[in-house]
Amino acid sequence: MGDRRRNISRAVGMINRTFGTTVQCSRPVESEPWGFSSDNTFVNEGIVLRTDRRPLEVLATLQQVERSISKVSHRNADGSYRDRVIDIDIVAIDGMTIDSPTLKVPHPHFAERDFYIIPMQELAPAWTHPRTNLTPAEMLERLTAAGRQV
Repeated sequence: MGDRRRNISRAVGMINRTFGTTVQCSRPVESEPWGFSSDNTFVNEGIVLRTDRRPLEVLATLQQVERSISKVSHRNADGSYRDRVIDIDIVAIDGMTIDSPTLKVPHPHFAERDFYIIPMQELAPAWTHPRTNLTPAEMLERLTAAGRQV
């Protein structure tokens, strides 16, 4: 919602300052909302963040960045998705798998969402999903074969 590209730029700047590093960013990818209906399209951007912090600490810090940009949750009271100003997800951490109540890596819907895969293909084309051993290009190929618009 709002000035989508400015919101992303603001989040990336805050991440750079908070982690004391410069992140590598993908090109913006515009997509339809996933998991709910909306008149708005989304702008998604992938980033590579290099840090020595533990995954749950990274998650907590990214959630602070989200809240500093918008206090409005990305979910309704019933847990369903809704339009939001910013939503930052951790979709992958190298070849790591994490399955905790607060963090699941790779993101459980990674292979179903082209707006995750396209930036990953741009930023880390040789990366392989640790559970499926598929590269981003292979995942996009499967989405296309399944009839999903890419």
